[in-house]
Amino acid sequence: MCSGRVDLAHVFRAFSKGADGVFIGACHLNECNYTTHGNYHALTMVNLAKKLLEHVGLNPQRLNIEFMSGSESNLFVEGVNGFVKKVKELGPLGRGEGLGDSDVKFKLDAVTRLIPYIRLVERERLRLPAMPEEEYRKFFESDELKRLFEETVADKLAIAQIVSLLRQGPLSTADIAQRLGLTPSKVSKHLNASSRQRLVRYDESLKRFALA
Repeated sequence: MCSGRVDLAHVFRAFSKGADGVFIGACHLNECNYTTHGNYHALTMVNLAKKLLEHVGLNPQRLNIEFMSGSESNLFVEGVNGFVKKVKELGPLGRGEGLGDSDVKFKLDAVTRLIPYIRLVERERLRLPAMPEEEYRKFFESDELKRLFEETVADKLAIAQIVSLLRQGPLSTADIAQRLGLTPSKVSKHLNASSRQRLVRYDESLKRFALA
């Protein structure tokens, strides 16, 4: 299967099912068997997934992509063995980051619900032309990418997390800020945006926010 067929949904489903790490093998860049540059799409997807993992407090090193040909079994073995060693050093998913199982589930569920939207953002704003791997990595570490990520993904993800919390019951701004590790002012901003979208409402009797 072409590595370009590997989707964000596959990666986050694996983590949601309990995988401590995800390894992707792809053809060498500029050597696509299908002449579709699927391996470049896979590289973009992996870099974006790493940003998402980091954003929700999970170590991005739990995801890795290596480029090799079908005849380079030695590279495959070395890549997999090295990755397994790294994942063992990181420890179990979540616990290695100091998070409880329920927190990990909550964070991964929020990302998973947002994947259809993130796909659109990737196609419209983050899909890059074919270029050396190092250039890809530089872009995904750049201030420009950070700005794009905050504008297009981070705010939507925060709102998705707030909606997930409110499914469990009404909460105050302070409660939400504490659970998400955000400042009350940022939570208020997201609540106002969610209210305009009729996702949440303020319950005067409870003095709490609830789902609309």
